[in-house]
Amino acid sequence: MSEHRRKMPPQQPPTGGRAAARRAAQQPGRRSAPAHDVGMGAPSASYGPPSSHGEEERPYGGRAEARRAAQRGSRRRGADAGPGGPAGPGGGRRGGGGRGGSGPGRGSGGRQPGKKRIIDYPRHNKYGWRRWMPSWKLVTGTFLFCVASLMGVAYAAYSQVEIPKEADTAVSQNNIYYWANGDRMVATGSGANRQIVQFGDIPKSMQNAVISAENKTFWKDSGVDPMGIARAVWNMAKGGETQGGSTITQQYVKNNRLDDQSQTVTRKVKELFISMKVGNEVPKDQVMAGYLNTSYYGRGAYGIQAAARAYFNVDAKDLNPSQSALLASVLKGATYYDPAGYPEIDPRATAKANTERATKRWSWILDEMQKDRHISAEERAKYTTFPKVQPPRKSANLGGQIGYLVATANVNLQNQFGITEAELERGGYQIHTTFDKLKVDKMETAIKKIIKENIDPKKRPKTDTHVQFGGASVETATGKIVALYGGADATKHFRSNADSTGAQVGSTFKPFVLAAAMKDGVRNKDLGPDQDESERKILDPDKSLYNGKDDLTIRKYNGDVWLDDKGKEWRQSNDENASYGPISLRYAMIKSANSPYVQLGMDVGIDKVREAAVAAGLREDSLVKGDVPSFSLGVSSPSAIRMAGAYATFANQGEQNDPYSVEKVVRDGETWQHQAKRKTAFSPAIASNVTDVLRSVVDDDRGTGRKARIPGRAVAGKTGTTDDNKSAWFVGYTAQLSTAIDMYRFDDDESKEGREFEKMYGTGDQPTIHGSSFPSRIWKDYMTAAVDGMPVVDFPKPEKLEGAVPVFGGGAASPTPTPTATPTPTESTMPTTTPPATPTTTPPATKTPKPGKTTCSIWDITCNGNPGGNTGQPTTSPPTSPTPTDSPTADSGGNGNGKPGGFWSP
Repeated sequence: MSEHRRKMPPQQPPTGGRAAARRAAQQPGRRSAPAHDVGMGAPSASYGPPSSHGEEERPYGGRAEARRAAQRGSRRRGADAGPGGPAGPGGGRRGGGGRGGSGPGRGSGGRQPGKKRIIDYPRHNKYGWRRWMPSWKLVTGTFLFCVASLMGVAYAAYSQVEIPKEADTAVSQNNIYYWANGDRMVATGSGANRQIVQFGDIPKSMQNAVISAENKTFWKDSGVDPMGIARAVWNMAKGGETQGGSTITQQYVKNNRLDDQSQTVTRKVKELFISMKVGNEVPKDQVMAGYLNTSYYGRGAYGIQAAARAYFNVDAKDLNPSQSALLASVLKGATYYDPAGYPEIDPRATAKANTERATKRWSWILDEMQKDRHISAEERAKYTTFPKVQPPRKSANLGGQIGYLVATANVNLQNQFGITEAELERGGYQIHTTFDKLKVDKMETAIKKIIKENIDPKKRPKTDTHVQFGGASVETATGKIVALYGGADATKHFRSNADSTGAQVGSTFKPFVLAAAMKDGVRNKDLGPDQDESERKILDPDKSLYNGKDDLTIRKYNGDVWLDDKGKEWRQSNDENASYGPISLRYAMIKSANSPYVQLGMDVGIDKVREAAVAAGLREDSLVKGDVPSFSLGVSSPSAIRMAGAYATFANQGEQNDPYSVEKVVRDGETWQHQAKRKTAFSPAIASNVTDVLRSVVDDDRGTGRKARIPGRAVAGKTGTTDDNKSAWFVGYTAQLSTAIDMYRFDDDESKEGREFEKMYGTGDQPTIHGSSFPSRIWKDYMTAAVDGMPVVDFPKPEKLEGAVPVFGGGAASPTPTPTATPTPTESTMPTTTPPATPTTTPPATKTPKPGKTTCSIWDITCNGNPGGNTGQPTTSPPTSPTPTDSPTADSGGNGNGKPGGFWSP
């Protein structure tokens, strides 16, 4: 090897790279080895001993020193060698020129420190576990961010939430019916036992009781209690006892708006947001009323009104602080705070245990009310005794007569107040009826007595099955229906026998014929159908005579024979084929003779009779159509209610009131009151004369209504029986009360086709059934009890009928009065069964003496105490044939007995 060749020095560490960069950062004035020591592009000069090439001692340090330098504010620099240095321009790993000159190299520039991030996590200058431990700034920022986010979400949810409408079930109500005296009768309907009352009808004591017990800040808070909600959620999460909303507003939302009693987080969240909305937008008084109206108080009572009735039988507005405190107590849970107890639900909920719990809570609430200054100390001192609570009542039912009463009231609600069936079904109505419970019970007792004593379907299945009774009683002065009997049981026999049944009223219709004759008069037979009304003759019931002959040929007003649709003559018979001579209309009513009133109806005009019946109070649609003669004998079928109301018109001096059963209706604070619509149907003269004639039917010993007498009371009435004993009636009245009783046989099994009214021969072990039998006896028993205690009031004396003249109809010719040769007293003026058409003797020209004298004239109707007059028989000789007698169970009169036109008897 050449001597000129230099021996290479030992390998030395490079002078550039990271170490140089760190040393440069630590000692800014020191530079790398001069460039001329190393050739361009050669490796940097090696460090060696200080004496070898004059180089400085190598500095110590590493990355940690560089980072510390950066923290102290130093900046990493590249090598300061300049563009011609040994490490090339820029030096360092990332600087230009490393070992190869201009390329990258490990100059003194080193790594640049990174900037801190906004969210410094993981932490950029920490290692190990500290790198993952967030700083207090990070924790605080994260917390605030989460809170802000939650608030934003809550605000967004709040802004989007809408207050739900009231839940249907939360406001569902039933209808409450009350007796005339204000006592509760029954609650009906598909809704809950609830009657919503307005805020103004909720006493302050009740409001304050629940505020003191449940939510003292009710009037000031926003409607929610976050701590209470948190407690509820926590308890549910850990499986502990659940708890409801802690504020009244939250409970109102749960009951009224959500109608959701579930204890779930979802429901709680919904409740929270809706409660906040309600608290800000719904008036507090509305929230309070809604809460108290929807809460459950036990005993099937929803709402404060139902609760007040269930526990104390008073209206909510009449609650005192002591009662309010108890109702606030049961809101905590009726199962354990109702003093009556619920041992069937929980053996711990005995009456004794519940009373003890309720007493403590009741006393505590009163104390809290005093502390909250809702009541004074003096008032608190008044309530030291636990309030008296009535026993729970059985659940409402519509059995017995209650169902018929409710059905009648419901019809009245629709007709009188325009409340539709759909509206009634939604409930919420408080219906105050006119029904008198005592009178209803007395009518039921009177009818059941007759049934028990006489009707025996097992013993007499052919005659005593399907027997039905009905009845209605109406105040004469007002039209109030005070009592009715609809049948044995409304849950078994559905159609009310007091309402329309199809049973025809028979001779109880005759008073309307008489009233029409007094009001409109009979037509002049010599004039045409278009004759002037002034040509009509008003007849007097005592002085006018009509032919009472059996099998009488009925004629039109002009004398022409009336023919039926088959061209046959109409021949009218009387009951038991009794035949009378010309008799007064009074006596014809007393004996319920048919032929006189059928002919009278034809003379007056069936249209006028119909008008009189409607004016008295019968419904026109209950009357048969057409102008058949039998119309005057009661072929129509008005209800017992309407018949009692129509007779009441006569008792009320001709003033007509429609029968009604609802005095007032209350719903949502609005009240509808019955408005009387009185109409003048007849003049007082007509009404008093009809009453006087009907009074004779009862007072006269020969009258068909004599069994209806009430000792010490003036009674007027009329019996009625239809052909073949298919129905029997008695309708009568005192000055204060009008009552109709009906009886018939009809199978009420609606599944059977072709059902018809059945004959009552043999029913009740009686040969025949007439109005004078069972109906009269029931009427007397009921009315005797019903009017007991009422003032004794007589009927007014009959007034003179203006323009009334004697009228002679049906072939009863007017006699020519002549003096009698030898006046002879007579014991009886009863008609014979076959009287002559005209009197056989002539009476004196002057009036005969009044009763007590020895002679009678056919013009002296009341001679010898006979309200019917002489009836045309001679006064000088006794009757030539036997007088018809009254059956003890039958009213005299006539039925058809199969003859044309003879369809109806009294």
